[in-house]
Amino acid sequence: MAFSGIGIVAGAALTDAVRRAGADHVEPGIAGNLVHRDGDRWLRDPAYDDERFGSFALFVPPDLPLLTADPDVVDGYFGAVVPIVASVAAPGARIVFGSGTARTAPPDMPIAQAYERFARVVRVARDLGAEQDLSIVLEPLNHDETNVVHTIEQAVAFLDAFELQGVGVVADLFHVQAERESFDVVRSLADRIGHVHVSDRDRLPPGAGDWPWPEFLAAVHQGGYRGPVSLECRWSDDPEPQMAAALRDVRAAAPY
Repeated sequence: MAFSGIGIVAGAALTDAVRRAGADHVEPGIAGNLVHRDGDRWLRDPAYDDERFGSFALFVPPDLPLLTADPDVVDGYFGAVVPIVASVAAPGARIVFGSGTARTAPPDMPIAQAYERFARVVRVARDLGAEQDLSIVLEPLNHDETNVVHTIEQAVAFLDAFELQGVGVVADLFHVQAERESFDVVRSLADRIGHVHVSDRDRLPPGAGDWPWPEFLAAVHQGGYRGPVSLECRWSDDPEPQMAAALRDVRAAAPY
């Protein structure tokens, strides 16, 4: 059995192009795309009316400091936004919790305190998501994007230390490469992976650079992962042919 589908992370402006390119799914961003701020409220973009998606990215806006903001403000954001996501979600859909700027601890915060506060935030998101039949998957992000949870191995250790059951881990080749995490580690922890992102060097589409993305996909597959894979890339001004080519290359290389 291969992966359950190959799709593309895209905003509303590219949704139709992604579908015409032949993707199995579209993975919309949440903050600044699916939901927009209107004063003190968060509203769904009408472009997503009557839609359904299996996964979502870009969970938290960068101007919401999750580790230092009033907890009521953080909880209020999740309480408002998670139901909006659920309104356009397929059953059991996944929310990728990356949001590096939002989750970055200030320099004067002890790292142990940062992890405790982040664990609380993830727990709140997980529990609210579960009420809406949504699952949270934690994305390790490289050192240039955040100072909290950088590798798949660290993400698993963090989730276990704080007993955050039911939260999977995102395997994103961009961050795996940036942190020089071994594909052997990726393979050995694939049973904890809940979602996969792939790109080539500098977020180019697979096949446009020199990264070992086929070997990465083989590693997660050999470890037992059979879920969806989303391409998270920078696209040219004429994205549709580029998307179609990348999807073709990934499908050709995907393990079976």
